[in-house]
Amino acid sequence: GSNNSINSDPAAGHLSRDNPGGRNFHFGIREHAMAAICNGMSLCGLRSYAATFFVFTDYMRPAMRLSALMHQPVIYILTHDSIGLGEDGPTHQPVEHLAACRAIPNLLVFRPADAHETAVGWRVALQQNSRPTALVLTRQNVPQLKMGDTGQKGSPEQGAWVVWQPVPDCDLILMGTGSELSLCLEAAKQLHAAGRRPRVVSVPCWELFAEQTREYREEILPSRVTARVACEAGLEMGWRDLTGFSGEFVGMDSFGASAPAEVLFGHFGITTERIVAAAQRVCKP
Repeated sequence: GSNNSINSDPAAGHLSRDNPGGRNFHFGIREHAMAAICNGMSLCGLRSYAATFFVFTDYMRPAMRLSALMHQPVIYILTHDSIGLGEDGPTHQPVEHLAACRAIPNLLVFRPADAHETAVGWRVALQQNSRPTALVLTRQNVPQLKMGDTGQKGSPEQGAWVVWQPVPDCDLILMGTGSELSLCLEAAKQLHAAGRRPRVVSVPCWELFAEQTREYREEILPSRVTARVACEAGLEMGWRDLTGFSGEFVGMDSFGASAPAEVLFGHFGITTERIVAAAQRVCKP
C-alpha cells in the first residue's frame, strides 16, 4: 500500500490462511525474505514481483543478486528513489543505491522519467524470461513528456533516447533519468534561448542502452559532441562512461537530510541553474 502496487482487482484477493489463492502477499517489514520468497515463486513457475522503498534494497540485495544469478525474471518495484523522499531523512533516502543495483550482473535497472517511460519499463520487465528488473520510481510528481516533441529519436525500450532537440545539429548533450530529466529539459530550453544547440537524452536503463548496436548508440550520443552534462539524484559512479572525462555531473556526493523535497534539491544543488552553469563550463567558446 505504501507504494500503490497492490493488485486492486477484487478477484485477486489477499493471501491468508482462509484464502490461500490470494494474489496479494503481505510480507510485512522483511525485505530480504520478501525477495527470497519471490525467487521461490519464480522458480516454481509463477511471475512474482516485490515492492518496497528503494533504500531497502540494502536488505534485499543478496536475494536480488540470486534473482540475477539464477536467471529469474522477478520484478522489483522500488519507489521513493532519492532525497525527494523528504522528511524521513538520510536513513531513508537512497544515494548510492542506483550505482549498487547497476553493478549487479544480469539485473535491468529502469529509472523512468514519467508515466510513459514507466509503462514502457513495466512492459520491458514482463518481456524478460531470464533476468530480473528493478523499476526505480520517484515519489514526487513529474511532468509528462510530450510524445512526438521536437527532434525525438529512438525509444525508452532501447535504454536511452532523444526526448528534445530544437535544431537539427547539436553542440551540447544533457542527460538525465527519473525526476531529474525535467530539470535537464528546462535547462536545455534556457541554453537554447542563449544561443546553444542542446540535445536532451533520457537514459532510463543503462543495461538496455549498452546492448544496442554501435550505430544506435552513436546516433543518440554522437562521439563528436564532447560537451556533456548528466544529472541524477544519486552518485556519479558509472556516469563517466556516458559523459566522458570532459563532461560534468550534477548529483549527490553525500548523504541526504531531512526536509521537503524541493528544499533538499535546492540545498544539494540538483537544480536547473546548476545544470545550466555546468553546461556553460563544458561548452567550447
